[in-house]
Amino acid sequence: MVDVPSPAVAIVGRHNSGKTTLIVKVIRELAERGWDVGSVKHHSHAGFEIDYPGKDSYRHREAGASETVIACPGQMARIKTIEGEIECADIVRSMKGHDIVLVEGYRKSGLPTIEVMRSGNAADEQVAEVFAEGARRGWPLGTDFVQFGKGEEPPTTEGEARERLRKAAEEADAAASRAADEACGQGAAPMVSKMPTAGTVAVVTDIPDAIEAAGIYGIPAFDLDDVTGLVSFLEEHYVRPRVTVVIQAGGESRRMGRSKATVPFAGRPLICRLIERLAPVADDLVITTNEPENLVFLHSMFPQYNIQLVCDEFNYRGALPGLYTALQAARNPYVAVVACDMVFASSSLVVAEALAMKESDADVVVPVNKHGYEPFHAMYKRMACLPAVRAALAKGDKRAQSFFGDVNVLEFPQSKVLEAEPMGGCFINANTPEELHALEESFLED
Repeated sequence: MVDVPSPAVAIVGRHNSGKTTLIVKVIRELAERGWDVGSVKHHSHAGFEIDYPGKDSYRHREAGASETVIACPGQMARIKTIEGEIECADIVRSMKGHDIVLVEGYRKSGLPTIEVMRSGNAADEQVAEVFAEGARRGWPLGTDFVQFGKGEEPPTTEGEARERLRKAAEEADAAASRAADEACGQGAAPMVSKMPTAGTVAVVTDIPDAIEAAGIYGIPAFDLDDVTGLVSFLEEHYVRPRVTVVIQAGGESRRMGRSKATVPFAGRPLICRLIERLAPVADDLVITTNEPENLVFLHSMFPQYNIQLVCDEFNYRGALPGLYTALQAARNPYVAVVACDMVFASSSLVVAEALAMKESDADVVVPVNKHGYEPFHAMYKRMACLPAVRAALAKGDKRAQSFFGDVNVLEFPQSKVLEAEPMGGCFINANTPEELHALEESFLED
């Protein structure tokens, strides 16, 4: 598993809505499609056991151990005593290296949520009815519908809705807890709890009211049996995207006096360090080089990565021709391009850029700081950028960012870079033997 963040989606619904059955089917299909899936189950009652009285691990905890790890070949479980309840965000943050994490429950986690509603389940039908009525009346998605469920007229403006929500917040929370997904009181107006929120990104249902409401709010609705469609939706919008990582090794460097790829760093060729840092997040690893014969040794040193050694498409120097070669050689829709002299290149930054690209639908995600763009630790959408780069080359451009005006560019500020890589230093490069020696001394001291 790679120590990089995992994207997550919560699948939520009321008791007996069928969310567990759905999640199991979704996990199975995602796994069959080759994705690494993590899962979180929210248990609404205090206390649960995953081992049994009499078992050694149970006896350890019963004796007073605050944390117990159960391990065997191929499996490990960790049971830890905590105060209160861990936030969902903290749980997901600890589950690194997955292509997606599916969370069952945790409606208020702040994650994108998929709402499950099933006909024949009274609580679901009640929610769907109010959900649809709110949609017809123009309530913003995420409005707390509890007061409307008690028989009050809904607000006519967003300002009125906000004011009513502010006044009713405490009562609504208490009412939702008491309701426990059921009608409240014999003959009383129905109490509605656990409504779709502003974070609802899709609905899975066979209830016409819910389908109508989803259409009004502009969010997709899937049938309960349409697991294939739901999984394709998750792949398109939330699963970690497939990324080709391209390390640009070029050839002989005038200022370095030799190839940067093979210059020694901490006792090994510098390119080996870049491969070890970036390959764990690469679905496809490419090294662009004008000296493939000098890098063939990488195939035997790193057989697990199936490295492609690709010569430049053009016989003249320049950052833009090199970028074109990288995009042309990639096998995946997202292409991370990193210069081989970036000694502290970051796999975490590569993942953060890929997730930002998926969320924003940008064509380029490029770090930006006081020095300007950092195009050689950036992410590119292959099919959007290739024609734009080709057109820029035809005009005689050679600068890497010369085509940025023709594509959708998302600037990745330093604050975001540091969120992904708190140690920083991602863009430090070595152009001369003296600079490389200074970086090596710093690395060895650490």
